[in-house]
Amino acid sequence: MALRVAVQMDPLETINIAGDSSFALMLAAQARGHSLLHYDVRSLAYDTSEGAGGRLTSWASPITVQRVQGDHYTRDEPRLIDLATDVDVVLMRQDPPFDLGYITGTHLLERLAGTTLVVNDPVSVRNAPEKVMVLDYARFMPPTFIARRVEDVRRFHAAHPGDLVVKPLHGNGGKAVFRVPADGSNLGALAELFGQVWPEPFMVQPFLPSVSKGDKRIVLVDGEIAGAINRRPGEGEFRSNLAVGGSAEATQLTAREEEICAAMGPELKRLGLVFVGIDVIGGQWLTEINVTSPTGIVAIDRFNGSDTGALIWDAIERRHAAMTRS
Repeated sequence: MALRVAVQMDPLETINIAGDSSFALMLAAQARGHSLLHYDVRSLAYDTSEGAGGRLTSWASPITVQRVQGDHYTRDEPRLIDLATDVDVVLMRQDPPFDLGYITGTHLLERLAGTTLVVNDPVSVRNAPEKVMVLDYARFMPPTFIARRVEDVRRFHAAHPGDLVVKPLHGNGGKAVFRVPADGSNLGALAELFGQVWPEPFMVQPFLPSVSKGDKRIVLVDGEIAGAINRRPGEGEFRSNLAVGGSAEATQLTAREEEICAAMGPELKRLGLVFVGIDVIGGQWLTEINVTSPTGIVAIDRFNGSDTGALIWDAIERRHAAMTRS
């Protein structure tokens, strides 16, 4: 059955088609005969004047995509659509920041429950920011501290001497992740900076030297392992994110990584988190669970000869069929 798919994401002209997971998902959808629309979250509107339940709309453009650099999409004129009646699936693929605008979008999309399938489930996305949901699996994490007061962070540092890593609680792509030397010389300045820029606490962890061996991105689809890549830091960097110059290589999962995936997989599926990327350092330390706009499937498929986009659409189609039967 052909589905009508609305993709909530950033402007199409800004994406790098060589590695963008959202673009890969759109290509995979189109190959199956699904039709695509693109809209910006800022065009969402909710109207209760027509009676109980309200009406959620957006201004969306019908699009077609093709893997041609510089000419990767065509777009028709935007039109007002009803997200409950004019589409079957909404792909929520805008990048963080995970701010009040993002959260408000999840509240509005939540009102489509039972009529339009939203992937990932907006309620679960709202309740599972990357560096907060992971705390449910603290047994797999390195020692982790979340706070605002530099005095508290120094106490944590005293208990875990050595270099530290400080990062914003709702950041993405390795942005604003800092390494603090063992003497803590820049810790006060960083705490001051974070307090001025972000209203929420920040996260602190011991620096893991094993990151030099790679930071593994593992993708789970409906709770099952779909594939993985190992990301190594670039020259002069300790961050391994591809967005900041890290390089990808083929990899295999360790027994510990399989244990981590087995522990969280059923819960991810129950929560409607169809496409999830988790990050594991050194084959053993879980650091993030990415549910807002996970990436990595293009590199995984390139190294493994797999088709993760097809697996994701298989899962979406199963869920949509189950929803329409109920």
